[in-house]
Amino acid sequence: MIDELRAKIAAGLFEFSKHAVDQSLLRRVSVQELREAIDAGEIIEDYPNDKYGPSCLIFGLTIADRPLHVQCSYPSRLLLKIITLYEPDANLWIDFKMRKLPDAN
Repeated sequence: MIDELRAKIAAGLFEFSKHAVDQSLLRRVSVQELREAIDAGEIIEDYPNDKYGPSCLIFGLTIADRPLHVQCSYPSRLLLKIITLYEPDANLWIDFKMRKLPDAN
């Protein structure tokens, strides 16, 4: 599926949700960084039963080594929907790929 996602991004066949636009501005994530992260990225979580439609979470590094998470729809849509994007918090992720378990304290 990652190859299909990359192809949609490369062809410009994607759109941002309002939330993703807000988050990209707030977190200063450029469209170029989004492209770089998906091009170098991997799917780390899959949400086939998400209430807004099947989606997945991609982790990738930009050319400048900035870690990014991008949640997007499955590539079966005509336009790939970018749902949200952000720089993951190292305190919440192991190598930015696996969620850390919450403290039991």
